[in-house]
Amino acid sequence: MMFDVRWPDGTEVSYYSPSLVVQEHLAAGTSYPVADFVDRSRACMEIADARVRAKYGFGCSQSARTVALITAAAGRFEPTDEVRVESFRH
Repeated sequence: MMFDVRWPDGTEVSYYSPSLVVQEHLAAGTSYPVADFVDRSRACMEIADARVRAKYGFGCSQSARTVALITAAAGRFEPTDEVRVESFRH
């Protein structure tokens, strides 16, 4: 599943989640302070990784990559700036 976000500077980026769990932690059309968005993204990627590990016997490198990309992008902004989740795509 892909989720599309708009960072505070207007940059739009699509991120990958190996699990639908992302929809339990983020809502389309909702804005989050950058720090909260990073925390929520990390939490859902950890859950997604655990689900892949339980099903296939190995973790999902894409989960770690998504967290790394989000964390790097978030470093450009203040923790209280807002990032908006635009949509989810399957």
